[in-house]
Amino acid sequence: METTIKQKSQKLEAILWSIALPGFWQLLNQRYIKGILLVGLEFLINVMGNFNTIIMLSFNFKIEEAIEVTNYQWLLFYPCLYFFSIWDAYKDAGGERGKPFAYLPLVFSAYFVTTGVFYSNRITIMGYLIGPMWAGFLFLPIGLIVGGILRSILLKIYLKEANDTL
Repeated sequence: METTIKQKSQKLEAILWSIALPGFWQLLNQRYIKGILLVGLEFLINVMGNFNTIIMLSFNFKIEEAIEVTNYQWLLFYPCLYFFSIWDAYKDAGGERGKPFAYLPLVFSAYFVTTGVFYSNRITIMGYLIGPMWAGFLFLPIGLIVGGILRSILLKIYLKEANDTL
């Protein structure tokens, strides 16, 4: 039981450090080249896309200003980098073992968050623009759900095929 708790704790730690900053878990886990690459790419995309400014403006409800400063050519790379870093950390902490297609919810989250950011200058809620940060958050659950559903479907298909061959 203690091993199971330790393993679950390690998986959660990997995810939380990667949410804090892509590449942190890899650095903590002595995957220095990958960690430095992920932190460096995060920094580059963040700065070039003006992401910290977008976050600050969005939390202050200055959505039009956030949209204005957004460099979409750079910011559209961020969701894929972010979710890849989380997935890689989770996998490295042993989260993939025995869980086929476990990557699908995070992959589809990257796709849908990117889509949300792409259309963020047009998406409104009750007539108010929501901007790139909030649009990304809005599309995240859709990606998780679609990826989860696809994972369930694939598991059923492959389990049925495995049972049919027995």
